[in-house]
Amino acid sequence: MRSFFNLKQNNTTVTTEIIAGISSFLATSYIIVTNPSILQQCGMPFAGVLTATVLVCFFSSAMMGIYARNPVIVAPGMGLNAFFTFSVVLGLKVPWQVALGAVFWSGIVFLILSAFNIRTYILRAIPTPLRYAIAAGIGLFITLIGLVQAQFIVHSEGKTIIGMGAITPALLTFLAGLLFTAICIIRNVKGAILLGIVFTTLAALPIGRIWGTPGATLISWHGFFAAPDFSLLLQLDLVHSLSWAMVPVIFAFIFTDMFDSLSTLVGLSEAAGLLDEKGEPRHVKRALVTDAVATTLAGLVGSSPGTAYIESAVGIEAGGRTGLTALVAALLFLPFLFLAPLLSAVPPIATAPALVLVGVFMMRPVVKINWLQMDEAIPCFLAMVLIPFTYSITQGIIWGFLAFTAIKLAAGKKEAINIGLLIIDALAIVALALEN
Repeated sequence: MRSFFNLKQNNTTVTTEIIAGISSFLATSYIIVTNPSILQQCGMPFAGVLTATVLVCFFSSAMMGIYARNPVIVAPGMGLNAFFTFSVVLGLKVPWQVALGAVFWSGIVFLILSAFNIRTYILRAIPTPLRYAIAAGIGLFITLIGLVQAQFIVHSEGKTIIGMGAITPALLTFLAGLLFTAICIIRNVKGAILLGIVFTTLAALPIGRIWGTPGATLISWHGFFAAPDFSLLLQLDLVHSLSWAMVPVIFAFIFTDMFDSLSTLVGLSEAAGLLDEKGEPRHVKRALVTDAVATTLAGLVGSSPGTAYIESAVGIEAGGRTGLTALVAALLFLPFLFLAPLLSAVPPIATAPALVLVGVFMMRPVVKINWLQMDEAIPCFLAMVLIPFTYSITQGIIWGFLAFTAIKLAAGKKEAINIGLLIIDALAIVALALEN
């Protein structure tokens, strides 16, 4: 084990790697509940998505540890699951089986791009400020979903487009959970987000029983353990997902997941010093292949695309430097295959604080944008706000890129535009044309 993971060369030990793996697991474990709670809103069974989520987390993280030998957790991506549910299935009225097929085919394209190292070239073509803005915009989008899920923000008919919801026991419970989770994060409590989900779930127990509308109980369950639900396995529609109408969806998955995984891997590698002799992320090609396999696997088992998780930074900060960290975390996901009845009792208001606070984490890159340089600030701002305002990650990304190119050219800064960026712009225009 020591020689396989090169523990000595990376100045780490088995004990340190195990502790780091546990830390990364605690930081990412909220996805076990959060992903099913989002995807079930488009008609997919909670237990089936939970099983799919665990399978993606286990196999993909184990592959990242053993094959790519990086301390990075791979799981269904936040933002990507929102895009799958709200933009594709509910927004475009695409059956979830067809949407799963689109996830699979996007994974195949990822695999081809990764195998030939094309994704690395694409990364170099993306303006760095736009990467920061897109990450922040996705964070705002996730936060908006959480606030809507908690009924803190509602559609306000006849008044404004949106407004604040009524003060109800459920909303007060959400606010208590948000405060509790925030305090845990501030105090650097391990697994703060998971603890917040547990706390809010327990706090919601009296709703409908002791207070609130009688009979409108938020929590009910039928036992604690059950066999894994494999009902979503191979339920993807591979034929209809290859129709012309689905090309924009497949492209959107490729577009979004590509930038998400690349920026995450680069950010984690730079922060931890996990760079090769060329200054690039260590084993980047293998890591990208792993990410591509995670997306392909997600389509097969019944989940939104998988991607590298920025929360892996928690384990890296705890000393994790090798693939053993990811392998330990992968093994910790497995027991949750048998806890679907218990976890299905978690109400939407319990995962809402996690969504809001994940948005906070994703806003961090905003400070790296030069807001005094208007030819960068304006396209970055547009990319960031259009993601939540259009309720579409793809639209924010597309208009951000197009605005960046147009403004740079208008400002006479042709040197800021490279061939790769022009290709991305062309693809963005194609995506707009196919969608409209």
